[in-house]
Amino acid sequence: MSREFPSGLTPPDWLVRNIRPQQAPVNKAAMARAAVGMALPLAIGLATGHPTYGALASMGALSGVIGDTADAYRMRILNIAVPQLFGAVGVTLGTLVHGHGWYAVATVTGVALLSGMISTIGAVASVSGLLLLLNCVVGAGLPLPHPWWLAPALLTGGGLLVLLLALLAWPLRSGVPERAAVAAAYRAVAGLLTVSGTDHIEEYDEARRSVTQSLNQSYDLILARRARHHGRSRELTRLLAQLNAVIPVVEAAPAAHLAARPLPARIPETVRHLAQAVESGYTGPMALDLPVPVTETARAVDHALRHTAEVVTAPDVDPRGIDDRLGRPAALGIRTARAARNVVLSANSWRYGLRLAVCIGIAQALVSLIPVPRSYWVALTITFVLKPDFGSVFSRALLRALGTVAGLVIAAVVLAEVPLGWWDVLAMLLLAPLIPALTPRGYGYQTAAITPVILLLSDILNHQGTALLLPRLTDSLLGCAIALTAGYLLWPESWRTRVGDRLADAVADTARYVETAFAPDCAPAARARMRRRLYRDLSVIRTEFQRALTEPPPTGRRAAAWWPLVVAVERIVDATTAARVRVRHGAAPPSPAEITQVVLQLRELSEGVRDAETLTPVRTDLTGPAGSVLEPLRQEVAAARSIASPH
Repeated sequence: MSREFPSGLTPPDWLVRNIRPQQAPVNKAAMARAAVGMALPLAIGLATGHPTYGALASMGALSGVIGDTADAYRMRILNIAVPQLFGAVGVTLGTLVHGHGWYAVATVTGVALLSGMISTIGAVASVSGLLLLLNCVVGAGLPLPHPWWLAPALLTGGGLLVLLLALLAWPLRSGVPERAAVAAAYRAVAGLLTVSGTDHIEEYDEARRSVTQSLNQSYDLILARRARHHGRSRELTRLLAQLNAVIPVVEAAPAAHLAARPLPARIPETVRHLAQAVESGYTGPMALDLPVPVTETARAVDHALRHTAEVVTAPDVDPRGIDDRLGRPAALGIRTARAARNVVLSANSWRYGLRLAVCIGIAQALVSLIPVPRSYWVALTITFVLKPDFGSVFSRALLRALGTVAGLVIAAVVLAEVPLGWWDVLAMLLLAPLIPALTPRGYGYQTAAITPVILLLSDILNHQGTALLLPRLTDSLLGCAIALTAGYLLWPESWRTRVGDRLADAVADTARYVETAFAPDCAPAARARMRRRLYRDLSVIRTEFQRALTEPPPTGRRAAAWWPLVVAVERIVDATTAARVRVRHGAAPPSPAEITQVVLQLRELSEGVRDAETLTPVRTDLTGPAGSVLEPLRQEVAAARSIASPH
């Protein structure tokens, strides 16, 4: 007979959310690359009589393994190669100040400030900043081999080896990841249409979020960093056209859902057939077995599906007629200058940079005054825990501590039982694949996988065996304590800047979208770009809220109280899109007075969210003509304004 835990022994929700493993597929190819990429340098080092060189190259390969997360081959080059260049600069700076006392403290602290600031630019810049700081800390804390250029060359060479392994199949699989991503987006849309119009509200919301995420990933693969290819790559142009073609189907889904009548099964099945055509590259005739539309919503779905089928099966695509639904990027030089200007002028950029610099400065000063074995591990821990764009500082500190303890158990067995020499290569072949296998499960699982690898490499460098275990645990816990104190508790407003302000901006953007959706002089492409950006922003906000939910009270409780408003804003955007679709297919357009009334309510809500610490209910009097296309939107806005947060 099962027993229930006493209420006092039940773990809190925020702790359960932190330690629960995330679901993700196992990337066997990445595991194989990790095994070869990290074991081969060790083998070469042993064969040439320089095991220290092999260990340094394997450390560089570790950073490449961590960055080996992209599906598209073009993205792998940027995700792995660019951070390696920053890492080479970092280890060079660290090597130059090694053993110079307070000069080293000042240099590493300055690099931490820069690392935190550039993290706000984007994903590649964030990993580049991380590697810049990590390698600077290693160079300042370890006596690396001379001449000065040798350590940067070894670390960079190890990372580039992983990149080479990641690109081996490019000639044989060129374009396959991009086609698979677009096909996955089509299948997500089919899932959305399956639950549209049903009373399964939660399933519909989940399907809508899945579509948003899938479209974001597909656009990132095809559009992001593509300035050199756009208009010249026939494959990318075709995939972009196919991705754009499914957007009208996505826009029709909210209208179908609000109609409260399930769509015929033939409609989502047609989208799945189109997904198969996208994935296989099929071009040719395709018979569509669609029901005859009798309502404006049905006409919208039918029209969108027939247009999508024409684009998917078209033998050729004119690149001049394709709009980028996220906006065509400027030239690389212009984007670089713009990003640099934003970093220098952004308050968030300085705030993030200062938090990281303060914590790294404290750690470096502390280990300079107090003799701590392997002192650089303290700063390394802070670097991983405190990267502001990587999620909740509290959660990462907690998971870092738990993951380190779990990893030390594995490391204790390895260091005690595996003799130095060629057995290390075999151990690395077994341990390295755990990193890409466990990283998608969560940060704690990644830490548990990386810890024994790092200790194995450290043992090759200094031959201390199990004597490394206690210093590793002590330094990791000390780093977590500094990050929690100086990087979390001293910055109570970080939740507001990370979540509250972003939500207020999204509500204000929603107000502009409502205005634009029914403006007669607005180009359809501009309207589509605005809607895509808004859905993307809401997806980011949802991720930030989910991270905040993993923090203990009061932050986690406050995020939980605001969570319904995030859902309400998503439904407001859906209702606006549905109204626009209905107008485009025969419904009477709303009057300017109706639009102005809704926009005013949304702007007031935006200001309230920006200024308030807790949400308070606001009674609204949103009325309008009976049967207006804006009636569902008015109901959603009224629901959003009536949401209250417990005090």
